[in-house]
Amino acid sequence: MNALERMARSPIAALEFANIVLTERDAQIAVTPKDVVWTHRTTTLYRYSSAKRTCAVPVLLVFALINRPDIFDLRPGNSFVEFLLDEGYDVFLLDWGVPDEADADLGLEHYVCDEIPSALREVRRASGQDEATLLGWCIGGTLSLLHCALDPGTTVRNLVLLTTPIDTTGSLYATWVARDSFDVDRVAEVYGAVPGRTVDWANKLMKPVTNYWTTNRRLWLQVLEGEARPDAYQAMAKWVADNPPFPGRAYRDWITWMYKENRLVRGRMRLRERRADLSAVEQNLLVVTAGADHIAPREGTLPVLDLVGSADVTHLDRPGGHIGLMAGSKARKEVWPHIAEWLDERSHT
Repeated sequence: MNALERMARSPIAALEFANIVLTERDAQIAVTPKDVVWTHRTTTLYRYSSAKRTCAVPVLLVFALINRPDIFDLRPGNSFVEFLLDEGYDVFLLDWGVPDEADADLGLEHYVCDEIPSALREVRRASGQDEATLLGWCIGGTLSLLHCALDPGTTVRNLVLLTTPIDTTGSLYATWVARDSFDVDRVAEVYGAVPGRTVDWANKLMKPVTNYWTTNRRLWLQVLEGEARPDAYQAMAKWVADNPPFPGRAYRDWITWMYKENRLVRGRMRLRERRADLSAVEQNLLVVTAGADHIAPREGTLPVLDLVGSADVTHLDRPGGHIGLMAGSKARKEVWPHIAEWLDERSHT
């Protein structure tokens, strides 16, 4: 398309661009049928409907405490849940829900010591299997790792960690929140439940040009060239904008223990008087990192490979960012099949 053609198309493209941006909330995401298995406080355990369960060991998906777990099931044709179901897995999802100020007392131990073990119990009951795969993404990966480190008797056979913070030394997050001038106690006290939009705003400021300019510019150029995919853009944009509050106590725990004190890799992480001993983690372990991840940099995840006691450890590294690695347009062909292959070798009785 030459300059004159671009100029002639610009008014129409402007209308299309505006329509895509202004109607993004109408996007249909997380539409794969599922049933409620169990609930407790704000947490819900779902099981996805399937007529093709061929792998014995079920998969429990765990996402972070920020954003919604819908990213696992973003949209038809680009859904990790849909992919796993097609591969024959019995898939469960742990949804942390939408906490409010009444849930300000929920700390990390609530999620690690109560919710994950209870969810695994219900997965066993619903699936009829004695073991499960625990697949955690971002903070969800750290919570999953903590569970295995605290409970050597857990029924988790396989542990998958996707772009997971482990060692926060030198990370951009640590630069922001580990400094003494950042008063995490004050933040937690003032808010009770830290607004999701506040956390989202802080995350976006880590890459302000990309988040506030590059993304929109890319969409505009795609619209102008007639190559835009409104369904893909709107689904991701809707998910990004859906930010549940972060319970105050959990927020304080996370920032203090993981960033200010970096307790996990120093062997000082304790929940309910128990130390999280990474050497006690003996599950088959798959660690997936992204080369351009600024949220959980690769170098901050890799230490886990040498700290766990697992005899079966695999590291999969791919280009991409923190979310794009698993939810981008290339994930279905370049990442998901490798995860499925790894699981297939370890998910049959």
